[in-house]
Order: sequence, then structure tokens, then C-alpha cells
Amino acid sequence: MTDLPPDFFRQDVDTVARRLIGMTILVDGVGGRILETEAYDAADPASHSYAGRTARNAAMFGPVGHSYVYRIYGLHHCLNIVCGTAGSAVLIRALMPEQGLDRMRDRRGAARKPVLLCAGPGRLCQALGIDLALDGHSLAAPPFQLVDHGIKPPIVSGPRIGITRGTERSRRFGLSGTPGLSRPFPSKGTAPQQEKP
Repeated sequence: MTDLPPDFFRQDVDTVARRLIGMTILVDGVGGRILETEAYDAADPASHSYAGRTARNAAMFGPVGHSYVYRIYGLHHCLNIVCGTAGSAVLIRALMPEQGLDRMRDRRGAARKPVLLCAGPGRLCQALGIDLALDGHSLAAPPFQLVDHGIKPPIVSGPRIGITRGTERSRRFGLSGTPGLSRPFPSKGTAPQQEKP
């Protein structure tokens, strides 16, 4: 479930990617504050939707506010939230683990430092128990819960990670210097800006 207005996810993908920073996402009560996101749309050569709709990316062309979950390297899952125009989604790259730490450790290994449990999209999905069964699922319905705390933190942007096309676009957003990021932002990234209400 979510306390966001119904039109929140109809905004353009870059706006949603920025606005999600600082919100809490839970899956069956496990999760924390979103620290890092990336934006993708159908006009972006780095996006799964760039070549059009397929069986794999169909959720990106479905209702906004739903999940797009895919598997990479045959091992790891990644969670995206569909928004904006058809073929657009925000990749959730990192969370600050806050709720359900014991369950996260069970899924990822008890020796993991708490701050690293969700530092990266694959780690995040493993820790929260997200897999392909949740592809196309509404963020407004269990097991998801998305909470807006009304906080607009300073956002930094920079190049996305792990792509070979569209690399010149600064579509990765997060809290610079925050423990738990998948990777630090480059020092030459966009200066932190206070998010507008």
C-alpha cells in the first residue's frame, strides 16, 4: 500500500526517481529508506524498453505504480517502479536497511554488515525477498508498502552504473556520501540540490 497521491507515478521518470529518495519501501514488513535510484525510459538506449515491448519488459508498458522485476546474470533480481510515459521505470538501487534486519541477514548471510545488506539492486532484492513472482505487482497492494515521510533531502546526480549506452546522461540519483549506496557518486557529479516540494 502507499500513501502517495494517485497521480504521483504519472510524473516523468526523472522526477519520480528523485522524489523516491528518502521514502520507505517495505516488502512484507522488510525494507528501509530509498537511498539511490536510476531513471530509464523508452527513448533511452540504455533502457530495456528502447527496442519496444517484449515478454520480459511487458510490465514497463503496463500500469504506473506497478513493479518491473527482472533477473540479471541468471542470478540476481532488480526492482523497478513503472512511472511516467509507457516504457519508463525507476530502478531502486539501494536502501538503508531499517526494518526486518534479521530476515535480511537470513536471506543474505548473518555476517553481512547491516549497511551493506541492500547496497545494490541485486543485494536489495535478495534481502527483501523480491523475485520474478512480484513482476507487474502493484506498489499499492501487499506485500509492498511505500511511505512518503514528506522529507525532501538534498539529491545528487551522476552517471548510471553498469551500462554501455546512454552513459552521458546523469540519471542516477541519491544521497551523496550516505553509507549504503551501491557505489559512491563521482566528485564531479551534480552538486546536491534541495528537492522541491
